[in-house]
Amino acid sequence: MTIQASTRAVNGVAIVDISGQLRLGEATGKLRSLVQQLINDGYRKIVINLNGVVHIDSSGIGELMSNYTSVRNQGGELKLMNLQKNVRNLLQITRLFTVFDVHENEDSAIRAFR
Repeated sequence: MTIQASTRAVNGVAIVDISGQLRLGEATGKLRSLVQQLINDGYRKIVINLNGVVHIDSSGIGELMSNYTSVRNQGGELKLMNLQKNVRNLLQITRLFTVFDVHENEDSAIRAFR
């Protein structure tokens, strides 16, 4: 299964909607490109919507961390939302749940930037 990804803006916040499997290869490269383009376009408030992600591997986790660092280095914030149970469990096991600002829905994630 390939990854599907798109971006949209809501109240000055860039939302990256992804679905499929976030794993080594095309998926991580696509996410990296999208987030980098948002940074280049001046967005400093970015939310990654993981609602449609059915599988994530260590490369996917690494890509999330890389994007988090890239956004922070540009003075921005990156948040995650709509984590499926398996993704949530993986972030808890790796203790990355404490690194990322995770939200249950879009409204909560957008409000957290204020």
